[in-house]
Amino acid sequence: MTDYSAQNKKRVMFVFGTRPEVSKLGPVIFEAKREPLIETLIVSTGQHREMLDQMLKIFGITPDIDLSIMEEKQNLSSVTVKIIERLEPVILEYKPDIVVVQGDTATAFVASLVSFYNRIPVAHVEAGLRSYNIYNPFPEEAYRRFISVISSLNLAPTRKAKENLIKEGIKEESILVTGNTIVDAVYWISKDVSDIISDKRIILVTAHRRENWGEPMRELVLAIKELTGMFSDIRFVIPLHKNPLVRETFSSILSEEGRVDLIEPLDYSSLIRVMKSSFLILTDSGGIQEEAPTFGKPVLVLRETTERPEGIEKGVAKLIGMRKENIVNNVKALLTDESLYLAMSKAGNPYGDGNAGRRVIKAIMYFLGMGSKPDEFES
Repeated sequence: MTDYSAQNKKRVMFVFGTRPEVSKLGPVIFEAKREPLIETLIVSTGQHREMLDQMLKIFGITPDIDLSIMEEKQNLSSVTVKIIERLEPVILEYKPDIVVVQGDTATAFVASLVSFYNRIPVAHVEAGLRSYNIYNPFPEEAYRRFISVISSLNLAPTRKAKENLIKEGIKEESILVTGNTIVDAVYWISKDVSDIISDKRIILVTAHRRENWGEPMRELVLAIKELTGMFSDIRFVIPLHKNPLVRETFSSILSEEGRVDLIEPLDYSSLIRVMKSSFLILTDSGGIQEEAPTFGKPVLVLRETTERPEGIEKGVAKLIGMRKENIVNNVKALLTDESLYLAMSKAGNPYGDGNAGRRVIKAIMYFLGMGSKPDEFES
């Protein structure tokens, strides 16, 4: 007979600090809370604030501990130091059996590092993504590689991500292909989201990456301006990142442009609604590359490299960079070539099937000696 007493529970600590981490750990936390043998402890570093809080509200997640590290004009060094100083006492006090992190943020990296210093196993959700360019995306590519060295359990979203880890010398027995938990989140949220009624073809644009600040961002903005002049039946919807450099680049050229909506950052449900209603999407976001295929929306990736090549290979996404000419030509092609558009929109989602959260928790329980190894996601 299974003993469900408190002393036999395993303490699983989730650490996150940004909106994308919550959206991808939310389905995992839901599954963890359903397990009687797991005691969840949720720690927010508060690396971001407003957008993080929006996501917590949408998912109905209340952190047990909030480290509140965010400050004005923070940089990567200050974020790193403050997370170490504030997280280590929490880990020492609560002594989790495993720490779960997601993705490629400063929070994920530093939480893994602090756990390693204290000999606590780390489970890395969305392990194994690689661009193989240490400065692109920056600093995310480096964070992902560092975490892989530290992690005891590498939860790869796709078969290719698993192959990347094996090539780097990560033991295969520490890796499980789960699918990407963001697909779980998209399924869950989109079922209650209505379409936007519009007489124009909506093009969603999201751009914020550090490597695109400055002249690359200006190239994008000029491309958008040119496209609005070429096509009268399109409308750009552009949620502006909070970074002042990004805002100034867009506002200085597009603030008076017709059929260009420069809006405040959207909460996740609203972003899903715009994504679902879009004709196509321009983005430098990693998450949107994974989310948009669920709705059959072609994605033009505003980057020189991507650590998510599955969408490129399957044909639902295309890597186009940030040169004005490339952006204009690729958008124009999708607006005018129906067969090209249909080929991209019907390609399907290679990143998940909506059951990744369950696989992640079953893998963690297996690692902690509380169940059998789950089947892998066939990507």
